[in-house]
Amino acid sequence: MDHSARFVKLVEEARSRVKECTCQEVHQQLQGGEDFHLVDVREDHEWRKSRIKGAVHLARGILERDVEHRFPDPEVDLVLYCAGGYRSVLAAESLQKMGFKRVRSMSGGWRAWKELGLPLDH
Repeated sequence: MDHSARFVKLVEEARSRVKECTCQEVHQQLQGGEDFHLVDVREDHEWRKSRIKGAVHLARGILERDVEHRFPDPEVDLVLYCAGGYRSVLAAESLQKMGFKRVRSMSGGWRAWKELGLPLDH
């Protein structure tokens, strides 16, 4: 996708303040049964088509409004992903500002996960 320069600048600034992890790291955590939550922040239509197996859905548009209902503990371990790793960076920064302490963005997002042939739900 061709993103505007201003959008990319905004994401890159946020990226400097957000922890990121790789698809492989997330897959290993899922396989190992580690205690964390994988959160898909893509739009509803993206979620309905395909998602990473085991993820929960909190679309970017409602994330800040609904996250505390789903995850009331600010110490919960959250890994966010979107389609390509841009929106999830912005979402992670936003959750950090809300007081969530263990938030990461999965670099490359759903597309990178799919390219690696990792498990998807349809």
